[in-house]
Amino acid sequence: MGDIITDQDNVPFYGEQTPVEESDVSSVHGAGPSERQDHYERFGSKKGTTFFQTLIHLLKGNIGTGLLGLPLAIKNAGLVVGPISLFVMGIVAVHCMSVLVKCSHHLGNKLGKPSLNYGDVMEQSMENVSCLRRYSVWGRHVVNLFLIVTQLGFCCVYFVFLSDNVKQVVEAANGTTVNCHINQTSVMVPSFDSRLYMLCFLPFIILLVFTPNLKYLAPFSLVANLAMCASLSLIYWYSILHIPTPVNLPYVGIPKDYPLFFGTAIFAFEGIGVVLPLENKMQKPHQFRLVLYLGMAMVSFLYISLGTIGYLCFGNVIGASITLNLPNCWMYQVVKLLYCGGIFFTYALQFYVPADIITPTAVARVGERWKLPVDLLIRTALVIFTCLLAILIPELDLVISLVGSISSSALALIFPPLLQILAYHDDGLSRWVVLKNCLISLVGIVGFVAGTYVSIEQIIARSRLRSSSAFFEST
Repeated sequence: MGDIITDQDNVPFYGEQTPVEESDVSSVHGAGPSERQDHYERFGSKKGTTFFQTLIHLLKGNIGTGLLGLPLAIKNAGLVVGPISLFVMGIVAVHCMSVLVKCSHHLGNKLGKPSLNYGDVMEQSMENVSCLRRYSVWGRHVVNLFLIVTQLGFCCVYFVFLSDNVKQVVEAANGTTVNCHINQTSVMVPSFDSRLYMLCFLPFIILLVFTPNLKYLAPFSLVANLAMCASLSLIYWYSILHIPTPVNLPYVGIPKDYPLFFGTAIFAFEGIGVVLPLENKMQKPHQFRLVLYLGMAMVSFLYISLGTIGYLCFGNVIGASITLNLPNCWMYQVVKLLYCGGIFFTYALQFYVPADIITPTAVARVGERWKLPVDLLIRTALVIFTCLLAILIPELDLVISLVGSISSSALALIFPPLLQILAYHDDGLSRWVVLKNCLISLVGIVGFVAGTYVSIEQIIARSRLRSSSAFFEST
């Protein structure tokens, strides 16, 4: 799952076009690739991000809560099929990111614009085909809709993640020890009262999103990122040291569970929304492809290794998040809390996208004295909405799979190949490229339908099971 990337003023720019001075735009209007690159080097070198900074942003944009759910995803696919599928999905995801960048360059050159965002690429690609031209604005709206669904889905996942992990720490506090060498193979299953923890977090998260400027959260975000890195290192360390021998796990998972693997995996790989903003912010955009391939190679290695090692360590009792399987000793309880702290502050960053798309339209329709109250009211309503969705579906693994299947598959797999076909409509593409693109989009559509269906089916089944358990406990 991808985090929002911030610019140098700590203002998020997820899918937003990089601000460019009017004089800068005119200087590159109608320019070719080499002239545009010269312009970037002359005018963007002082403001843009370096190679290393862009690489760090790319890594941050692809590493989140989805990473911790990959061991369960490997279980759903199988010990052999899972890692191979992650590897293939990583290649396809990176290819789609590269295709999106290529389309942005192609359309930008035709329009004489130095940078385009995801919505721009969709709109201009549809403008390139006469029969779709009248619907091009709707193309932008569709992309924005999926961005809103994706980001609000992330926020729902955060509510469930926070409640599950904090609940486990609180309930295990009396039995927590200093001995971390016991390989505990049990995991607490989130119960009905985990929803009470969500309600406890609700007022604090509402206050968090009221922050007038996200730069005030920058110090907390920095500490949170360091804490999450330390937590991941300790999770790796524990999992590697406690892999049982011999390993007796199925190489191939149950076929009906594979759509759940797809949803979780594409949720984790969904960093395509940060690709264009990162390239637009670089000092030397021609180096972005190297950043993309290097960064995503590191991300893919991290995903495959942690997913496989986590499943090898905990086997069939692996939880929706690997943190739920960590032993009840103080060091790993602190690990859970540190990661929760990072996720808590990340909520405000993820929340920025839907709020920034929705609130300006509503605020513009009211008088000056009502602008701030309306803005705060909409933010409060959106946070309550994500909390209510999390309460209705308090299953971390299924929420991740559902969000991944619905929105991440569209943004990461379905749209980019189709955009290339539309963007190069007049220039012509080879038959094999068109066939390849149609195949990738078809896989995305199948994953979209199957993953959504299985996730909803499992959500309903678990909801009935919880209701039956609550009934018998009450009687």
